[in-house]
Amino acid sequence: MRSAKITRETKETQISIKLDIDQQSGISIETGIGFLDHMLTLFAKHGRFGLVVKANGDLEVDSHHTVEDTGIVLGECFKQALGNKEQIERYGTAMVPMDETLGRVCVDLSGRSYLIFQADLENQRLGNFETETVEDFFQALAFSNQMNLHATILYGRNTHHKIESLFKALGRAMRQAVTINPAIKGVNSTKGVI
Repeated sequence: MRSAKITRETKETQISIKLDIDQQSGISIETGIGFLDHMLTLFAKHGRFGLVVKANGDLEVDSHHTVEDTGIVLGECFKQALGNKEQIERYGTAMVPMDETLGRVCVDLSGRSYLIFQADLENQRLGNFETETVEDFFQALAFSNQMNLHATILYGRNTHHKIESLFKALGRAMRQAVTINPAIKGVNSTKGVI
């Protein structure tokens, strides 16, 4: 079974995540940031992942540390659960409409970290969530999972819808990338390693 459970503690946050790639064993998200809980729930549901997140952070400062560190630990969970990445598709692309918004996410589980993030998030806050931290989350995920991650809002008006389309698309793109294909011998790379 491709699963992982990782806890990371710093002076700013305590993050514990359990990820199950192959079984939708339940979704339970508690970060203290309602909007982030909503986005991670959507990510797991549309990616068909089992995901349990418990996070305590210095929200009296702002949401940045909690959001970023959650991305770090989630990326570490994917990296651990995927192991040597034998027979996975490796690439995933998803476009998700959310009312007036269209978001696109493309991933490559390449072993190389890179983020392209193109989204104009005009509303700076949604509840106690600073929207600029969406890019921080995506960067933390990309770097800790050593993946290429390209996230783009093609068009849209509502900031909530823009972010929601990206998290749904991220879930769907990751599901595609982690899918095992028996036709792939070893890893999906001419290098023999990813």
